[in-house]
Amino acid sequence: MSIAIYHNPACETSRNTLAMLRQSGEQVHVIDYLTAGWTRPQLLGLFAAAGLTPREALRVKNAPAQELGLLDDTVSDDALIYAMVAHPILVNRPIVCTPKGVRLCRPSELLLDLLPNPDIGPFTKEDGGVVIDAAGGRVG
Repeated sequence: MSIAIYHNPACETSRNTLAMLRQSGEQVHVIDYLTAGWTRPQLLGLFAAAGLTPREALRVKNAPAQELGLLDDTVSDDALIYAMVAHPILVNRPIVCTPKGVRLCRPSELLLDLLPNPDIGPFTKEDGGVVIDAAGGRVG
């Protein structure tokens, strides 16, 4: 089975999610969306599959959303998508696609619901937070 992750290597949550994917043993296709960019149809498809609106997928922290005037509730979904295509950093991440579904994996442990076998063994996040204990049980 192939899994895709829309990844930002500078993001700790994205790095944790990718590490969990790799630990799962599944084949992972990593897409650095900051380099690859987005298309409008791609974003619309991902958001629909994940059950997200463009506003829910908008990254506000460490992104130019405020400077671009995108935080006002009157900004349309079309305007948000247009801005996300022009500024890929505006899309929150990581977004993971598996045969079980598509999800914005924030926090990274949301990934476990998308894996065919979520028993990936013990896993500790970069910040020391334990996601899966030594017995294979989810923490938190």
